[in-house]
Amino acid sequence: MLKLISRFKFKEWLGVILCAVLIVGSVYFDLKIPEFTQEITRLVKVGGHSVNEIWAVGVKMLLYGLASLSVAVITGLVSALIAANFSKRIRNDLFNKVQSFSMEEINKFSTASLITRSTNDVTQIAMVIAMGLHVLIKAPVMAVWAISKISVKSYQWTVAAAIALLFMILSIVIIMIIAAPRFKKMQRLIDDVNRDLRENLTGLKVVRAYNAENFQQQKFEKSNKNLTQNFLGAARAAVLMNPLINAVQNGLTLAIYWLGASIINSAADAATRLGLFGDMVTFSNYSMQVIMSFMMLTFIFMFMPRANAAAVRINEVLNTKTKICDGALTQGATLDDVEITGEVEFKNVSFKYPDAQECVLEDISFVVKRGETVAFIGSTGSGKSTLINLVPRFYDVTEGEVKIDGVNVKDYTEEALRNKLGYVPQQAILYGGTVTDNIAFGENGREVPTEKEILMAAQIAKCADFIQQMPDGFNSRIAQNGANLSGGQKQRIAIARAIARKPEIYIFDDSFSALDFKTDKELRRALKKYTEGATLLIVAQRVGTIMDADKIIVLEQGKMVGIGTHKHLYKTCEVYRQIVNSQLSMEDNYER
Repeated sequence: MLKLISRFKFKEWLGVILCAVLIVGSVYFDLKIPEFTQEITRLVKVGGHSVNEIWAVGVKMLLYGLASLSVAVITGLVSALIAANFSKRIRNDLFNKVQSFSMEEINKFSTASLITRSTNDVTQIAMVIAMGLHVLIKAPVMAVWAISKISVKSYQWTVAAAIALLFMILSIVIIMIIAAPRFKKMQRLIDDVNRDLRENLTGLKVVRAYNAENFQQQKFEKSNKNLTQNFLGAARAAVLMNPLINAVQNGLTLAIYWLGASIINSAADAATRLGLFGDMVTFSNYSMQVIMSFMMLTFIFMFMPRANAAAVRINEVLNTKTKICDGALTQGATLDDVEITGEVEFKNVSFKYPDAQECVLEDISFVVKRGETVAFIGSTGSGKSTLINLVPRFYDVTEGEVKIDGVNVKDYTEEALRNKLGYVPQQAILYGGTVTDNIAFGENGREVPTEKEILMAAQIAKCADFIQQMPDGFNSRIAQNGANLSGGQKQRIAIARAIARKPEIYIFDDSFSALDFKTDKELRRALKKYTEGATLLIVAQRVGTIMDADKIIVLEQGKMVGIGTHKHLYKTCEVYRQIVNSQLSMEDNYER
């Protein structure tokens, strides 16, 4: 928690100082009220004083109470402002940090956990700051100040207050030992609930298609039950706090008045008895102030374990060092004073996922020249998508080099590297907004695409027709993740997004799978004409999609087993021939 608080800015520390000053003022006003009570008691008991004198003291008492209330309200507003601004900045820091993560770091934490850390965990911190900043300063100041005032009174009362205080502290420690571990565990259990809920919502179609509602219900109930039982275990311990404090308060009041009766009765004269009675009333008020101070601290301490666990989880994200770091270069190499563009080279590349025992890719080497179309094919799990993901540095190679325009991808700034690429993933991702927003998505180091360029990209991707038939055309709204579009429509808009970017290198990761053969053929023909001079890297399952590529690279169990044109590979590569024969009839194949 302290490490997270150390991220306070100057203005926030200034706010903390202001809160401390205001709280000291509030304590002063609170501790003056028992003195007025004593004065009123004296005026009432001693004859010769008018009602106006009593009213004067009462008005002062009221003004001090209003002053205490006003200062408390201002303190609450300041502490809430500090908490809100701090939590806002922490959420921004978390978001920006996660944006810099490679897929390795994201998989390490899990998406569900990162969501919880950015929302619920930050809320726990904000709540403790808003409530605790006021209490953590006020409670010790109040306790010390009040004790200093009552310690000069009768030692019997002081001993009674000390015994009550020690009993309360001991009880609180025992309760905290029971409850604290459960509060710490709660954030991890919220992760589990968040994960199960997110999986269910994301895969709702599959759940319904397989009649797996009961299975998902049981799965969610298990994580929800664990969270509930853990919370109830902590709450059962915490619920003892109120009756315990009430018992201590009432018991101490009873002890003070019982001892007071004995002390007053033993006094020598009426004047002394009157003074002792006033002292007893004042002592009772001050002792209640001390008990209340510790009560406020207790409630904060109940929240602290959970907030501390949340702070640890937040710091884990903020202090994580990303494996993929920016290089320094913003452009490729030059050859005879001419910048190399659109060239991709894999040089003895091997790769294995974090914590994996075996490599997914082994000793991959090839060169793609500018303007070439190179396709990757192979059986499921052969490493096609993994290979493609090394180009934009979603992962870094384990061995070897990946070069873009003659420069190792590790030497580029991430922004410069990705500005060279137009990437279309396996699963088309669309965002809530208009069609135009989705096609013009992102920043590519150049001007934002014009309406004409967006229309052209849509026409090439064969999605302009269905877009123009939508109610508002290119200004029509797209639901989150394209929920109001079909799979083929989403893929074509995702392809249009890459085209509008006008990159040096296009990467299509099985991006034509949802298209019918006719649309696939028309799209590739238009794409080839428009992207003349650009480099195309295509991962595909369909042989028909890649037969016209300049090079086809065949992968099998992470190894490159063939490279060449369709005809060359059909004659020389057994793996490729099996793939072709499984998809196309011999007659269709030879006709091609």
